[in-house]
Amino acid sequence: MTWTCCFMTRTRPTRARTLLSAVVLALLVAATPAAADIVMSAKSKYVAVKVEVDAALRTTPGLFDNLAAEGRKWGEVSRREAEKAYRENPADFSDGRGWFFERNYILLSTAGRYVGVVFTDHVYSGGAHPNTGVDTILWDTTAKKRVSVRPFFTETADNGPTMTALATLIRTAVAKEKKARDADVAADPAKDEWLKAIEPSLLKLGPLVPAPSTEPGKSGGLSIHFSPYAVGSYAEGLYTVVVPWRDFERFLSPEGRTVFGGTPLPPKKDE
Repeated sequence: MTWTCCFMTRTRPTRARTLLSAVVLALLVAATPAAADIVMSAKSKYVAVKVEVDAALRTTPGLFDNLAAEGRKWGEVSRREAEKAYRENPADFSDGRGWFFERNYILLSTAGRYVGVVFTDHVYSGGAHPNTGVDTILWDTTAKKRVSVRPFFTETADNGPTMTALATLIRTAVAKEKKARDADVAADPAKDEWLKAIEPSLLKLGPLVPAPSTEPGKSGGLSIHFSPYAVGSYAEGLYTVVVPWRDFERFLSPEGRTVFGGTPLPPKKDE
C-alpha cells in the first residue's frame, strides 16, 4: 500500500470540489463489514484507533488470527505515533482535534484453496483531509500462509507477455471507470499520466486478488483496488475494477485453471 501527499487534480474546479466533499464524507463515515469483530480499540483525548476483522474469516483456520495480529500491531504503532506527536506538539491537538486510525479486513472471495481479502485503512494525522489506503491479501488454506498469484500464470516476468497484457487490461478498465465518473483521462490509457503508474510488473499492476464469481468455489477474474492518488486525484477517490478471467485465460497455468470460472460479480461501488 502506498501513501502519497500529492494534491494534483485533473478535474475541473467545480467538479473537483463536489467530488472532494463526497470523498471526505465517505472517509469519515466509511462503511464497515455487517458482521465484524473488533480486535483492537483504543481511545483518548488525542487519538482513536480501531481494527476490525470480518467475522466470516473466522472459518478459515489461521487466517483470522493472522489478520488480527497484524491489525493489532498496526494499531499499536499508530497509537504510539499519535502519543509521541501529542507530547512534542500538544498545540496541534487543541480545540478537541485528534488523530484517528481505522483498519477493516473484509472477505472478498473464496476460490478453491484460496481466500481473497481486502483491507482498508482510514487515517487522519493532521493535514487538510483524511487519507485512505487499500491493499489485498491472498491466503492459501492448505499452506496456511499468504501467497502470491504468480502460480496462476505460466510466466510472470516483468514486461513479459502476461504482465504486459494484464497492465493493458487494467489500464483500460480504470480508464472506463474514470470516464463513467466524468474524470479526465487520455484517449490512449497507456499515455495517461495517472495510468502510467500501472506497469507490466506483478508488483506494479495494483493491489489485486481473485474476484468473486457467479460459479461457487471459483473466481470470476482479478479484482484490482486503487487508493486515492494511485491512479487519480484525491477528489476521484478509490477505484476498484475487475478484469474477467476469460480476458487473460491464455496465460493461465494448470493451477490457475482450477481457480477461475463463471462470470465475475461486479465490484461494489467505491465511495
